[in-house]
Amino acid sequence: MAPVDSLPNLGPASVEQFARAGITTAEEIRALGADAAYERLLRAGIRPHFIGYYVLHMALQGRPWNDCKGAEKKDLRARFDALKSRITPNEDDALERILNQIGTGHRR
Repeated sequence: MAPVDSLPNLGPASVEQFARAGITTAEEIRALGADAAYERLLRAGIRPHFIGYYVLHMALQGRPWNDCKGAEKKDLRARFDALKSRITPNEDDALERILNQIGTGHRR
């Protein structure tokens, strides 16, 4: 079994994050696919980051991380935003709820 960092663009930080999500091999990532693997990271408490998301997509295609551009990057951004909003709470909404509860003045 190949380690996570055998995939292009993924290094020690990625190895650590995937281990937190219970993923320890490149084969597991390939079998899951980029979206499902990234979802596992989010569910493990890894903070969402768009660059990490598209780097993973590029890694699974064997492409350099900075090869993602134009329409492809725009499409991946929309997919990332949808995944993130489905998995992680919106911190801004939570803050607004708290501010409204304690009565800070302007109702949001």
